[in-house]
Amino acid sequence: MRGALSAAAAVIVMLVAGCTAEPEQSASPAVIVPHGPGEAADVVQAERAAEQARQVQVSDADVDYMRMMIPHHEQALVMTDLVPDRSRSARVESIAERIAVAQEGEIAMMRSWLDEHAKGHGDKEHDGREGHSDHGDHSGHGDHGGHAGHDRMPGMATEEQLAALRAATGEEFDRLFCELMITHHEGALTMAEDYLPHGLEPRALAMAQEVVTTQTAEIEHLRAMMP
Repeated sequence: MRGALSAAAAVIVMLVAGCTAEPEQSASPAVIVPHGPGEAADVVQAERAAEQARQVQVSDADVDYMRMMIPHHEQALVMTDLVPDRSRSARVESIAERIAVAQEGEIAMMRSWLDEHAKGHGDKEHDGREGHSDHGDHSGHGDHGGHAGHDRMPGMATEEQLAALRAATGEEFDRLFCELMITHHEGALTMAEDYLPHGLEPRALAMAQEVVTTQTAEIEHLRAMMP
C-alpha cells in the first residue's frame, strides 16, 4: 500500500513539474540589449527586440532629399520625352530611354518611401506626386517657378533652355540634350553627395548611392556621344 502511494505521489510530482515547465518552453527567448561601456545591459523578450529593430530612425535630411529629388527626376523625364520626335541619333535615343526607365522607377520608389516615412517631418505641400503627364507644368523649377525650395536644386534647366531644346531638331537637338542632361545629372550628384553624410534611413541612403553610381556612368556616356 505504501509503495502504491509513493508511486502515485511520484506521478503527481511529474505531472506538476511538466505543467510548470511547459510555459517556460513556449516562452520567447530573451535578448540581451547592450548599452555603453560600464552600463548594465537590458534583457527584453524577442518580440519586443524585433519591434525596436523595426523602428528605424528617419531624419529630416532623408525626407528633404526625397521631396526634392522627385521633381528633379521629373524634369529629366521632360527632356527624355522630347527625344523620339527630335533626335537623329540612335545612341541618344538609347540612353534617353534608359534614363527614363531608371528615373520613373526611382520616382515610384521615392513616393512609396515618402508615404511610409514622411509623416511628422515638416509641413510641405509638395511631396513629389505630380504625374508624368504634367511634366510641362514642372519644367520651370530651375527658374524659381512652381514650388518653394526648388531654387536650391542644382542642375535644373531653365524655361529658356527647355524652350530651346523643344525648338531644336537633329544634331542640334542631340547636342543640347546631352549638354542639359549632363548638367542635370551633375546637379543630382551634388544633391545626393550633400545628403549622404546626413541621412539615417537605410533605404533612402541606398537610393541616393544608386543615383551616384548610375548617373556618374550616364554622364560619361553622354560626354562620349556629344556631337
